Amino acid sequence: MGKKRTLAYAVITAILAALIYMQFRTWKNFDWPLFWGQFKLVSPLLVFNGVVLIYISHWLRARRWKIFLRRVRKDVSSASLFPPTLIGFAGLALLGRAGELIRPYLIARRTNLSFPSQLAAWAVERIFDAGAFTVLIVLAIFLPTQIRFLPNPEIYPRLRVAGFLLVALVAGLALGAVTVSKYGEVLAAWIERRFSRVAADAGHRLAQRLREFQGGLDTIHSPVAFLELSVVSVVMWGIIALAYREVISAYGSALANVRGAQVLLLTGSSMLGSLIQLPGVGGGSQLATISALEHIFHASHELAASCGILLWLVTFVSIVPAGLLLAHRERLSLRRLSEESEQEETQAEFPAHPVTGSVK
Repeated sequence: MGKKRTLAYAVITAILAALIYMQFRTWKNFDWPLFWGQFKLVSPLLVFNGVVLIYISHWLRARRWKIFLRRVRKDVSSASLFPPTLIGFAGLALLGRAGELIRPYLIARRTNLSFPSQLAAWAVERIFDAGAFTVLIVLAIFLPTQIRFLPNPEIYPRLRVAGFLLVALVAGLALGAVTVSKYGEVLAAWIERRFSRVAADAGHRLAQRLREFQGGLDTIHSPVAFLELSVVSVVMWGIIALAYREVISAYGSALANVRGAQVLLLTGSSMLGSLIQLPGVGGGSQLATISALEHIFHASHELAASCGILLWLVTFVSIVPAGLLLAHRERLSLRRLSEESEQEETQAEFPAHPVTGSVK
């Protein structure tokens, strides 16, 4: 493990430790028997439904990547991209951010395309994820949905402000993507000149990443492709929200006040929390979901903790068994894949022209 990664994990551990301390400091009378008892009341069938929905969402991720590759690899199927997707997310769950590049690395190997080209597609994928979830949450906030009738009435005005901020953020990302698509090479050259005397290496890396991203935008090769990618992304995040609803429903009347579109608030909380978590144990995702259940839906400490952990197991960890099984069948080591992808990312020289179709 490199020094930078060790330092990053140390910082994350410190942050999580502080958050856990602050969380449990308010739980002076936490009832552990009641906490374990909550799990006994859960409906296994609804939890299983949630797991199935998560697997469907990952198949849609594979389908979306197939659209990215359509221009350069028409023969690639969603079925062939599904195993790398499962292995990649298993690596992410077990290794944390160290496993984040396993998926584009495996897809590059499987399709005989360059790793930088698939890293570019992965970067573009993040924009579609942000945009799709923003569409769902903004519609839920501003349309007459159950979000207007939260148990804590003070939350809704804040959600409206957050909705406007999300729209502004996604609009800014879209504007930035359009600018890079048209003037990426000009911006990259300017960055290299600007940093040539101060930090030439850093300037060169930043410029190459910009070129990489510009190449990734070429995966959106037509208005039809953009529409397809947008629809698949929105449907995928809708299915993820449905998985959250199934887990919430598994608790029966205990969480009956979490209805319909309100589960999007838990989905968003989990997404934000997942930015700060440790490999294999999470932390940030569970804490964010538990906090949302407590402060937005007035769930008890024990119920919030139980549900937060189960949501993490269903939405993040449930993919691990299939991913490990596929990796074992293909004789792949997640840790080795992580190291190889990191080396490729460090050593690769990204070309100035679009890289989406570049072959190894």
